[in-house]
Amino acid sequence: MTKIGVIGGSALYNIESLEVDEKVKVETPFGEPSGEYMKGKLSGKEVVFLARHGEGHRLMPSEINYRANIYGFKVLGVDRIIAISAVGSLKEELKPLDMLLVDQFIDRTNSARRMTFFGEGIVAHISFAEPVCPSLRAAIYDLNAKMPVKIHRDGTYINMEGPAFSTKAESELYRSWGADVIGMTNIAEARLAREAGLCYASIAMITDYDCWREGPSAECVTVEMIIANLMKNAETSKKMLLNTVAGIPGKRTCSCMNALKDAIITSKDAIPRATLDKLGPIVKGFI
Repeated sequence: MTKIGVIGGSALYNIESLEVDEKVKVETPFGEPSGEYMKGKLSGKEVVFLARHGEGHRLMPSEINYRANIYGFKVLGVDRIIAISAVGSLKEELKPLDMLLVDQFIDRTNSARRMTFFGEGIVAHISFAEPVCPSLRAAIYDLNAKMPVKIHRDGTYINMEGPAFSTKAESELYRSWGADVIGMTNIAEARLAREAGLCYASIAMITDYDCWREGPSAECVTVEMIIANLMKNAETSKKMLLNTVAGIPGKRTCSCMNALKDAIITSKDAIPRATLDKLGPIVKGFI
């Protein structure tokens, strides 16, 4: 049976309509996840929810243990992850309170986050040209087509380091690259989900125009503005989740589950036993 994971971002710390059966604390070889996983039913389907920033929003983007979070979803039997995230817009037509379904990433975190399960004697190189599961992203779009909100079917997410917002010079640079939105969390989740054979899609909640916009109608990005829009966006994203979970096909037909096929370069007899044991749930069936 399909089990869907949901990662809640800023302002989405719980889903009221999720019928919680139990809260689970998962121990991982990569340390502690952001918090307990809430297991239950949503729209009649099994769902596992995790608040990305922890209870009370206590973790900065650079402090989140992304490896532990994704590993936890894997061992709990999740095969798809829908991530909800707050972002700033880098284009006029992408307006605050719109939703965008990310299909590409640019990484500007300067390797500050651990974004791979591999190392310590085992090397793997996954294909990441298409970093978001196309089937899951298409399903989210199609199942929410009648929502009374603008949903952009694709766009490039630039993952900055944070926690401060961009300078104007940085914002203009990212615009010159053709990026659509900017955030601080999704790239690590997408890479790790792919290594773990999980489908991953991101619903980006647009809260503001970053800081590039000038002229009489321009507003400086403030925390107050972002929080106000976050509250509205969070309610929209919950409705999108209900629609998506209710209508998503039960069987996966994409290639995400086989991402490690031919990706592991290290000979099996050269892999340290401790590393192999540590990665058991990730590499099962590929070594």
